[in-house]
Amino acid sequence: MNNPITALVIMGVAGCGKTCVSQALCQLSGATAIEGDTFHPAANIQKMSAGIPLNDDDRAGWLDSLCQELRRVDARGERPVLTCSALKHRYRERLRSALPGLGFVFLELTPEVAADRVSHRPGHFMPSTLIDSQFATLESPVGEPLTLALDASSHSVDELAREAYVWWVAHGLKLAS
Repeated sequence: MNNPITALVIMGVAGCGKTCVSQALCQLSGATAIEGDTFHPAANIQKMSAGIPLNDDDRAGWLDSLCQELRRVDARGERPVLTCSALKHRYRERLRSALPGLGFVFLELTPEVAADRVSHRPGHFMPSTLIDSQFATLESPVGEPLTLALDASSHSVDELAREAYVWWVAHGLKLAS
């Protein structure tokens, strides 16, 4: 195997199921979940809560924090599973630079499904009004190395987690003895 996957990023627009799939995948694999949203600085959360999309400058420090956390969890001998929108190719490249063997699971869905899910998500800072800007920013990772695309519009969380798990095992996840 040329490129074993040592860690994963569960990525996609708001409402695609990143957190739920990450939690289910970590249950299956024994990996360590990293919730990317918890690393946003207060200014980013305030901006998104006000319905203002983040720009590259807003995301730079956040991505740096995520890279540090990926390395920290990996250094403890654990397998990180990070939730992060990772909408642009350059953001994914920044994350890849932090940890060799970083794989991506892209949860694809339609703008309509994303807007519906986000509008029914209690207590989250991301309003459904930002869905269009997320789709406008999204640069599909399909075709990038170590990337699995899954249809999050029509599959359950458990099905998505199982598919990601099987793919990760096939690409180097070391199972507990």
